[in-house]
Amino acid sequence: MMWQLTTQKNWDELEHQFGFVRDMRDVPQDPRHHAEGDVAVHTRLVVEQLQQRPGYQQLNPQDQAVLWTAALLHDVEKRSTTVLETDGSITSRGHARRGEQTTRELLYRSFPAPFKLREQIAKLVRYHGLPLWIFEKPDPLKSLLQTSLEVNTQWLALLAEADVRGRICTDQAELLEKIAFFRAYCEENGCWGTPYPFSSGLNRFTYFYKEDASPTYEPFDTTVFEVVLLAGLPGAGKDTYISKQLADWPVVCLDDFRRQFRIDPADREGTGYVVQMAKEKAKTLLRQQQSFVWNATNLTRQVRQQLIELFVTYKARVRLVYLEVPYTQLKQQNQNRIHVVPNAVMARMLSRFEIPACWEAHEVVYEVRT
Repeated sequence: MMWQLTTQKNWDELEHQFGFVRDMRDVPQDPRHHAEGDVAVHTRLVVEQLQQRPGYQQLNPQDQAVLWTAALLHDVEKRSTTVLETDGSITSRGHARRGEQTTRELLYRSFPAPFKLREQIAKLVRYHGLPLWIFEKPDPLKSLLQTSLEVNTQWLALLAEADVRGRICTDQAELLEKIAFFRAYCEENGCWGTPYPFSSGLNRFTYFYKEDASPTYEPFDTTVFEVVLLAGLPGAGKDTYISKQLADWPVVCLDDFRRQFRIDPADREGTGYVVQMAKEKAKTLLRQQQSFVWNATNLTRQVRQQLIELFVTYKARVRLVYLEVPYTQLKQQNQNRIHVVPNAVMARMLSRFEIPACWEAHEVVYEVRT
């Protein structure tokens, strides 16, 4: 498995074995910030610098493998986002977000890693620049606490330090000082190397759901019924989960509407009609304060947030259940479905799927089979 074994390989071996490493060659970087050279040169230096950090050397082998793999992949999508601007500068906006998706897909499909380790690596890639820019966020505290729930902030600082030391630039000292400020900010708010300790799921959800909420505020629970929102790729076992865990609950299922009205999943206009019909059915149950299940893939955070906002308007408590099986099993179960999702469609879903974060709902459950 890549996340375990690559730490023992030198750079030439990595380039020989992995296409995404070869892709780093000749991807340019702005010499004002990366005078050391292209992305391949920078990434090799970052990996070397990481291994020299005392904080890295003190970790156990598994944790070292997580950080090492994140360092290897932290700029993997500069290959797809790097552009030469009209003023002559070189930028790669969005490379961390896209890199998270690529990392997740690699460690799910091609080089399977355990779910928790894979997600740590993916989130380290996603947030690797945050220690440098945390105080430029619209709400630094909310960004910090949210990040602490998704990734180990101490590891994040280690990766950021290696990222800075693995480049040649005139502001290196200033960047390292920013990382020191990030550590102090984490320590001040009780989330250095540990998730921020929200007192309850309701406290956590309210803080991230409402703009003016405080992380220490414990709201009064006004929920009177529950909606279970499922999320998972086709073939992950959502129908099986319902039959075993929620057999007596009413179900709002988008696929049922598609089949009833013979609407192709690739038909965007038809899908919009399906969603509207599903929401009308859901609103009937919501007005009755009747607990129910919303069964769909719910691929993106934006889709899930829109639904959750609807549910909580009616004073529902939301339990978000994410289902996952190994990729080989996913393909097999998809092929065994009555309505098989084409491989090209499944590939597109995989490339854009966002794993639910623990702060998205009152309760988030991960039903992950290994």
